[in-house]
Amino acid sequence: MPYYIYEAKDQERGCPRCRAGFGVDQPLAATPLSKCPDCGAAVFRVVQAPALGRSKTDLHYRAKRAGFHTLKRTGKGEYEKLY
Repeated sequence: MPYYIYEAKDQERGCPRCRAGFGVDQPLAATPLSKCPDCGAAVFRVVQAPALGRSKTDLHYRAKRAGFHTLKRTGKGEYEKLY
């Protein structure tokens, strides 16, 4: 289920929760919130980049940093250490 962040439209009104921003788990079909559930102040949904998971490149970088290495086959029974 997607996690959406909401903030107060007017930073001078509302409770500390909606002024600082709060997150809500909502289904895709749900309509966006227009009011803070605590104080009723007007809020808007903040546009965020999606969390897409880690790439294979990141995994190799973390393994290298941890001291592991990768071998590449160069011939029959011959391997070259990449890192």
